[in-house]
Amino acid sequence: MAMITGKVKDLAGCGLSGIISRKRDFIPGEVIIRSIVHMKERGNDLGAGFAGYGIYSDFPDAYAIHIMYDFKLAKEKTEEYLKENFKILHYEEIPTRKVSAIKDAPILWRYFVKPLGASDISEDDFVMKAVMQINSEIDGAYVFSSGRNMGAFKGVGAPEDIAEFFRIDEYKAYLWTAHTRFPTNTPGWWGGAHPFTLLDWAVVHNGEISSYGTNKRYLEMFGYKCTLRTDTEVVAYLVDLLVRRHKLPLRIAAYALASPFWKDIDRMPEDKKRLFTAIRMVYGSALLNGPFAILVSWNGGLMGLNDRIKLRPFVAAVKGDYVYMASEESAIREVCPKPDRIWAPKAGEPVIALFEDYERGDQFREYQV
Repeated sequence: MAMITGKVKDLAGCGLSGIISRKRDFIPGEVIIRSIVHMKERGNDLGAGFAGYGIYSDFPDAYAIHIMYDFKLAKEKTEEYLKENFKILHYEEIPTRKVSAIKDAPILWRYFVKPLGASDISEDDFVMKAVMQINSEIDGAYVFSSGRNMGAFKGVGAPEDIAEFFRIDEYKAYLWTAHTRFPTNTPGWWGGAHPFTLLDWAVVHNGEISSYGTNKRYLEMFGYKCTLRTDTEVVAYLVDLLVRRHKLPLRIAAYALASPFWKDIDRMPEDKKRLFTAIRMVYGSALLNGPFAILVSWNGGLMGLNDRIKLRPFVAAVKGDYVYMASEESAIREVCPKPDRIWAPKAGEPVIALFEDYERGDQFREYQV
């Protein structure tokens, strides 16, 4: 009989981590670095990234546009476009360090801007359309972050190397998310690393979106353009569409992304059955198929969500006003050894943690921690 020797482990690909202080206390970048690096074996050094909220207090009301350029001509064309459509308050090269493991980094700049001539549409819609236009029409330019008082930093490399490269240890934020990537059916390149963002939405994802084609075609009906060659891109755009533009309550949007099976809906009480039937009928093309665990962050809080049969690991914890979410319990305990509560959320059931001072309105009237 043949013998199997050595370690055998199902990595389930990719690792994600998120930390939020609901009182908006600042969390040093070193904390999120420790958490995501603790799951190093979940990645293969082909992608990693971070998103931090509250990091740009000098320009809190401006859109912080992070752009990667493949060559100088792309930068010249993009800056021409930005000057025509935005008031540029400040711009600079994104600060980085030399890291021996980081090869062939693109040109990286950030611009703090306010829209010009956005009288007929909202400023958010104006910025959204600008992001789509730059990414689809200017060769060699990719907007990888575009929210207010937040920023995403990502690239090809291990999480500790990307953190060192972007000097994440020098930032403080009241909400962090992080990712280590294990590319499967999509390329490992700088624009394809996580987080994927639009405005202040940022998404990190473990798994595979097998419904990408359907989701992409649905989003294109509303003016979104998927150009970054990675399936996760559709998740960020779907959240923006459902919550910001269609004004669905966040929990209902989560149920649209990870809807129950029809057989389960048929067994629900009549009122719930009507609700979930309506969600499936109206937003069937927004349903995410395939195995996934995702973290969605924005200027109001943090949400974690598993696919509807929990094919990827996802753990949450609470300590005082801090909420932690990660692929593995060990990544939480590395930075919070004794949480008040720790649990594995159910399949398709969102975990939502909002800032205490956030103006919730109807869309965010519930949270669950």
